[in-house]
Amino acid sequence: MTGHNNMTDGGESNTQAFAQLGGKNLVYVRPVMARDVMGDLLDDENELDVDIPAETILYALHAADGARIALMGNRDLAFAAARQNEMTPVSVH
Repeated sequence: MTGHNNMTDGGESNTQAFAQLGGKNLVYVRPVMARDVMGDLLDDENELDVDIPAETILYALHAADGARIALMGNRDLAFAAARQNEMTPVSVH
């Protein structure tokens, strides 16, 4: 059978399909390296707001549309924060 599955095609159709899957309450948690998000941790004076080694693994909490909502220090905290805010977290790698 030929055809495409919106959830596995990638790109914009994948983002839209994921967003529609669980509505706006579905969020996903994925590990990120601190070095990859250091620019997002700067204050208004372009100084690092926190002291985190570049090799630290953080956990990003994303809305279904891909927008990052938060960065957490551990996976359990990311899942707990989502649930506390009436969201349904799922893990992605």
